[in-house]
Formats: sequence, structure tokens, C-alpha cells
Amino acid sequence: MLTLARAGCALTLCLAGPAAFAAERSPLVRPYVSVDAPTLALTHVRVIDGTGAPPAADQTVLIANGRIQAVGPSVAIPPDAKVLDLTGRTVFPGLVMLHEHLFYPAGENAYNQQEISFPKLYLAGGVTTMRTGGSLETYTDLNIKKAIDEGTRPGPAIDVTGPYIEGPGLPILSVKALRDTGDARRMVEYWSGEGATSFKTYMHVTRSDLRAVVEAAHARGHKVTGHLCSVTFREAAALGIDNLEHGFVVASDFVKDKKPDVCPDSKDMTAALLALDPDGAEAVSLIDALVKAKVAITSTLPVFETLVPGRPPATDRALDALLPEVRDQYLRIRSRVAVDDKSPWPKLFEKELKLERAFAARGGLLVSGTDPTGYGGVVPGFANQRQLELLVEAGFSGVEAIRIGTLNGARYLGIDDRVGSIAAGKQADLVVVEGDPSQRIADVEKVETVFREGVGYDPKKLIDSVKGVAGLR
Repeated sequence: MLTLARAGCALTLCLAGPAAFAAERSPLVRPYVSVDAPTLALTHVRVIDGTGAPPAADQTVLIANGRIQAVGPSVAIPPDAKVLDLTGRTVFPGLVMLHEHLFYPAGENAYNQQEISFPKLYLAGGVTTMRTGGSLETYTDLNIKKAIDEGTRPGPAIDVTGPYIEGPGLPILSVKALRDTGDARRMVEYWSGEGATSFKTYMHVTRSDLRAVVEAAHARGHKVTGHLCSVTFREAAALGIDNLEHGFVVASDFVKDKKPDVCPDSKDMTAALLALDPDGAEAVSLIDALVKAKVAITSTLPVFETLVPGRPPATDRALDALLPEVRDQYLRIRSRVAVDDKSPWPKLFEKELKLERAFAARGGLLVSGTDPTGYGGVVPGFANQRQLELLVEAGFSGVEAIRIGTLNGARYLGIDDRVGSIAAGKQADLVVVEGDPSQRIADVEKVETVFREGVGYDPKKLIDSVKGVAGLR
């Protein structure tokens, strides 16, 4: 397969640089910038570098012209550098999240595009690179990406996924239903030309649809992911898919007598997953097949957590960002979920945590996302921090969770030579938090500054600017 790394910088993910250091910043960006200096030294800071290495205390990170120049305990600081004393703080790489959206559920299988609020919330939460996990208004997503790249709007670098590639059967009017397999190939060809750099197949595609998408995308150096049902994970791996979304609780592999190219009944899917032993031969066999085929798995635990009775709701900070009507809709539905004593989700969620841990332990590339859909409550930025907390609940250390949310995502996208870890020569995409997430993962919520290409953004100002409007625009 042709990866983004091998395709080189002709791809639009090879972003960045000049716009971030323009002499005059856009008036839509300037109010949120808190640190802006050609040369900058972050001193007396704890460094979690994203590689999985133990934290390093009392370090200096030297940044010049948007890139990291040196990291260590005794870095020489140029006399013209702006110096920030970050005693008591930790710096880790900007998050690289791979199942995000620029739309939000409006009820009854409808969605509102979030071109104003979501880019700001993602950046405020520490996300400096994201992949959209499917788009509904693809031109809007491409134009948001362009504006961010040019420095006229704040937000993370975006790998834009084209429109959902889906067969008939999905009750979402904004998603096209494929006419035939040739239609699937034509979608890749057209949207590649428009600037999409990833493609997502959905629940009712056939194996021939998926094969056509993989061939067309790989020929252009792009990657293919899938939220699948009609096609099993094992079949998708054999067809060359690069990534599978949501982990194992959407896999149809375990349904007995599954019909080819048909999505099983949801009750049969649930029953099969409830009967699955995460440590058993059937689960291990599938995990090993995915690892051998080098298929990544995207963990999206926050959206599943909303389905589990007894789990904590979205935080007040996240709810405050939402349009009041949207917040109330989420809370009404959540009140019903919270008392559903027949829900299968407590067991399914526990199994998913174990299966993701097993996948990573057996050599699989586990990456992170949030999927701000469902019935609501998964709010960008806040949910990305929650994803790291849930990975720790799954059994990963804080340092491992940060690696999954940073360097693993960069490796999947093929941009780990530039982002995803803290090292000399890399782009200065960094998150500064109060405390020590290696010891207390909840400290990832205490974001003080987010650096993108060496420019520091104030998360509070970003969040305050969209308070009460997320879910609307």
C-alpha cells in the first residue's frame, strides 16, 4: 500500500509554516494568540515527549520559527529569546486525533455543520492535527482547512476525509447511496481532485465497493478507513483497508452464519459481542489478522461512554459550550439512558476496553478519536481529553495514552517526521498543562497554552468565544 509518508509532500497534509508566522495576523486569529515570538524558550518544564518514554523533569524546550530547536536540561538560550518559566507544568505533543467531525447531531438523523465553533474547541483542547472521520459538507470542510492553513482562522491542521462512501440503507438524507461499485470509484477520483486526502467506507458497502475504493485511493497516495458492518473486519483487512473505526464493538465478524455483504441485525450483533471472550481464541485470531495486515484501529471511547448507564455525563465546561437547546436535548436523552437497567452497554464497553488493550499489546497500531455524534454530549476538545482518560481506564499508563493520542496518530497519517512527538527539528505543536498527566491523567484537562507551529493560543479565550453556540454553527 502507498502510505502518506511514501507519497510525499504533494499531499495537502504537508502543511504549514509561512502562514503561522505572518507579520500581521488575521483579525479572526489575533484575539486568541497569547504567545508570539520568533524565538521562545519553555524552561523548567516536565516533558512527556510522546514516544512512550518516561517524563523528563526540569527541561528546556527551545523553539525558533515554529520548530523545536533543542530539548534538554541545559539548553543554551539565545539572548533574544522570550522565556517562559513553566515550573509545575508539563508539555506534551499536540494531539493527533483521527475520528473527528465538523458537524454535530441535531436529532432525527440530521446534523448541523460546525464551521465556527468546532475548530476553536478542538484547538483549545490540545488538538493540533485531526482527521475528519467522514464529511457531510465536504466543500465546507475543505474551505475550513484552507482558511486554517492560510492563517485566517484558528484551528488544527485537518486531514479532510471525503463524503461517506455508503450503500443503500442508511436513514441519513445527507449521505449519498452508491448506485454501483463504479460509483464508489468515481467518488474517490472526484473528491481526490477536490482536495480530500482520506476516504471512509460505511456500514452498507459491499466487498467490491471497498476493493474499488482501496484501489482508487491507494493509487493516489490516500488512505481508506471504515465503519463497517456488511463487510467484516477480516474481509476488509484482506482487501487492503488501512484503518477500522470504533474498535471491536462494531465488528460483524463474530455473528454466526453472517451473509456476505449484508449487515446483520443489530440484535444478532449485540448477542455475538456479549458472548465473545476478549481473551478467547476467536478474538485473538481476529486481532492477530489485523496486526499482520497492518490495519490500525481507531479508539472512540467517548461516544460509547454516552451509551453506558452510570457513567459520568459531559462536564459542565463542555455543556456550557453548547447551544442551550442542544444541551437540553442531550440531557433529556441521557436521563433515559442513565436508568436503562437492560442496556447491554456496560458489558460491551468493558469488553471494548479489554479488546483495545489486547490489540495494542499484540502489536497493533491503536489511534485515538472521539466521534462527536451519537445523541450528543461528545464535545470537541473536552472529549479528546476524555479519550485519554478512558485509555488509562482501559489499562494504559498516562504516558502510553498520550502516545496513542499523539505519535500513533502521526504515524498512521505518515507525518511523524514532523509532528506527534517532541524532538529537535519537529514542528512546535505542543500542549502545556498544569500538573503531571503521567501521574494523574485528568491533568490533561488543565490546558494553559496550546502551541501550533510555535504560536501559543489561549484556550480560555477560544472556548469563551463560542460559549453557548456549539451545536448551532
